[in-house]
Amino acid sequence: MDFEFTAEQQLLRDTVTEFLAARYDLEKSRAAARVGAGHQPEIWRGFAEEVGILGASLPESVGGFDGGAIETMIIAEALGGALVVEPYVDTAVLGGGLLRRAGGARAEELLRGIVDGSVITAFAALEADSGYDPARVATTARRDGDDWVLDGAKAVVTTAPLATHLLVTARTSDAAGLSLFVVPADAAGLTQHPYRTIDERRAADLVLDGVRVGADALLGAEGAAGESVARAIDEAIAAICAEAVGGMRRVLADTVEYSKQRRQFGVPIASFQVLQHRMVDMHLELEQAVAATYLVTLKLDAEPEVRARAAAAAKATVARAAGFIGQHAVQLHGAMGMTEELAIGHFFKRLTAIRTEWGSADQHIARYAALTRA
Repeated sequence: MDFEFTAEQQLLRDTVTEFLAARYDLEKSRAAARVGAGHQPEIWRGFAEEVGILGASLPESVGGFDGGAIETMIIAEALGGALVVEPYVDTAVLGGGLLRRAGGARAEELLRGIVDGSVITAFAALEADSGYDPARVATTARRDGDDWVLDGAKAVVTTAPLATHLLVTARTSDAAGLSLFVVPADAAGLTQHPYRTIDERRAADLVLDGVRVGADALLGAEGAAGESVARAIDEAIAAICAEAVGGMRRVLADTVEYSKQRRQFGVPIASFQVLQHRMVDMHLELEQAVAATYLVTLKLDAEPEVRARAAAAAKATVARAAGFIGQHAVQLHGAMGMTEELAIGHFFKRLTAIRTEWGSADQHIARYAALTRA
């Protein structure tokens, strides 16, 4: 199989990488994550206006470039290598995918906003009792005249404190399946309990108490959002796997370079055979993660069961590799590995969070087993 990128895809990779190298300072991004807006709005505008990555995988009809899963993978890996905290996956991948499949005037309006950088979305799917399963939803939506009224709670909604719009799953009395609603972040009756996650991103628990939205807030058909939600989450899994690959590449490269500089007993520690073997093992884990990420990326348009198996395999493989590479990188750096001054500690936190984002390795191994039995 040919894994070579096209000339256009190579140009996309180079453009994003060069933009981040020139404009994305790690120390400044960490400071922005801790205070103020929680991200750098000027960088977000640059993503939209200068490199166009927010619309790279969205249709030309809404101002995008009509790319696909490979373009998303390329972008996510580049962002992971720079430890970007801006909500690309939550907005351009999750939000963009859900809105694109829902269709309709409201969805098209929001997609145009994603492309130009004025709209940031957060996906409110999981609840306190749902575990990994996004289909376990207790949040309800009922009709009241021409409006919908939503009641319920959502847990660990990443990007919610930054979002302009929330995409909320709920169940209605007239349909057995999931329905998807768009809710403005400032809607009356919506309460956010925000916090910072371990990897210095913004998230919130949400309470919806009689949140009233218009008839056009229902995205797609009532009760028909289940498959779109499942696919969007698998697309997000593919993207965060690519992000993890970018982060692991950087971590491994920094660790190898540090081992050449750090001296013990008068020689570089890179000369110690046991440490050479350790770094080879890290490289092997990285290559397995790359292969799994390519697999799920190429299977996103396959039948649902095939796509789900590939997503489960990729997430389990990447979670294992992220733990192995991150932990050994910190160990090989010694106490310096967890200091604020070095990038390694920050990458370790993000890789740790990715291990459980949209399901842990154990959960996806169980998911893969269930799909294989079926």
